[in-house]
Amino acid sequence: MTDLEYLKRYYKGNIEEAIKRLKDGEPVQYIVGNVNFYGYTFEVNKDVLIPRFETEELVEKTLKYINKYLDNNLDIVDLGTGSGCIAITLKKELKSSNIDAVDISNKALMVAKKNAKNNNVDINFIENDFLNGITKKYDVIISNPPYISKDEEIMDIVKNNEPELALYANNDGLKCYETILEQAKNNLKEKNIIAFEIGYMQGEKLTKLAQTHFPSSLILLEKDLQNKDRFLFILNNCE
Repeated sequence: MTDLEYLKRYYKGNIEEAIKRLKDGEPVQYIVGNVNFYGYTFEVNKDVLIPRFETEELVEKTLKYINKYLDNNLDIVDLGTGSGCIAITLKKELKSSNIDAVDISNKALMVAKKNAKNNNVDINFIENDFLNGITKKYDVIISNPPYISKDEEIMDIVKNNEPELALYANNDGLKCYETILEQAKNNLKEKNIIAFEIGYMQGEKLTKLAQTHFPSSLILLEKDLQNKDRFLFILNNCE
């Protein structure tokens, strides 16, 4: 389905005005105001990233590892939650688990809280810089953090519309991973999983970074449906 077809099917306002916004380079998801993610509906606006297929894969793969290695009633934290799509989907799929969702952006959290209400789930939202100052220990840390290098060329429709805070990171896009991996040592239960979505050119560097922080762990680099390195999993004491 093309963006124009999607717009005509789902937009409920003035269609001529909406078509003009589309032609002016605004993403169709922002115009319509929501997106389907993992079978659930999430409201989106310019305060949050548009959830993508790769992030659905992150959730699917993380659920696979959770079901294989961990028990029920888990404590899970989603770092950089944005629209809340990861945290809310995990809560829908793992109803007995406790989910915390962290974001530094108050505007993003407002969107995420609305999505949690619309999807009838109870999420603990925290306005914070990743795990800084948080003492709780988790079974699962999951994150799709900002990972685009500040000098990297990206599509205009992304650069001109989606929030910079959720896109770019220092140190060639690796800074957020460095921060999370450093902080995570104090926030993990003995048996745990760390799950990341990553930039497709960052796999080798992030694998080495993960090995530095978790030298005894099982570290798995996995590809997306486009056969690009897209996910990094760190499994600790999972047998």
